[in-house]
Amino acid sequence: MLLSAKDVKKVISGKLINLKVEDIIPNENQPRKTFDEYELIRLKDSIKENGVLQPLIVRFESGKYQLIAGERRLRAAKMAGLRKVPCIIRRADDLTADCYTIIENLLRSDLTVFEEAEGINRLIKIYGLSQCDIAEKIGVAQSTLSNKLRLLKLDTELRQRIVAARLTERHARALLRIAEENRQEALDYIIAKQLTLSETEEYIDRLLAPKKEKVEPVRKCAIGDVRLFANSLTKMVDTMRLGGVNATTKQLETETHIEYTVLITKQ
Repeated sequence: MLLSAKDVKKVISGKLINLKVEDIIPNENQPRKTFDEYELIRLKDSIKENGVLQPLIVRFESGKYQLIAGERRLRAAKMAGLRKVPCIIRRADDLTADCYTIIENLLRSDLTVFEEAEGINRLIKIYGLSQCDIAEKIGVAQSTLSNKLRLLKLDTELRQRIVAARLTERHARALLRIAEENRQEALDYIIAKQLTLSETEEYIDRLLAPKKEKVEPVRKCAIGDVRLFANSLTKMVDTMRLGGVNATTKQLETETHIEYTVLITKQ
């Protein structure tokens, strides 16, 4: 389908155009991979009652209208039985279209934290852009973008469980602080105890705290113990005497020490 002169005029003037739903093809690079069925049904009911309140964003590419933003609205509109939906046509190349898709989803909080990270990572890989370039294009700080990309270090199972438990991005980042082999067990505990973010960070801090070695207390000798040792030595010397050994003892006690001497006469 080619744009008519009337359509072009509408695009230039910024006016809306109603397009048939079958004329809109989905965006293969859509970062959102999952669509909550309950949320779609709620949106469908709203559209039945009030219509599509926010226009879809499309571009004209290779003779077709390609969706840039608004896939949930398009799906819900189809479920509601709408034949046409309001759209705004943007002139955009592939990179601009992909960036716009991510921006629109970020602003509406439509994506999970991992879908955001995967979408950003795809832009970097496909278009060979740096993190700084992408951050500038989608309007976020580079540190924010870098933190989002770090989430991709979590394996698929962990990501799915974090999303299902409705944990935050910062919950996920806290798990990155510990060794990979300990993350599943830590997540089990966080979910089971329904830890808040601050509680989660405190829990991770405890896991990372160095283990204190248990040191056995050293028993100090009391003065009574020294006397006991001296008595034992005296008894030993007495035993030597009974055995015919000529032995004598000499004891000298000062403020700092006790000196005990055993003298044995050679036979």
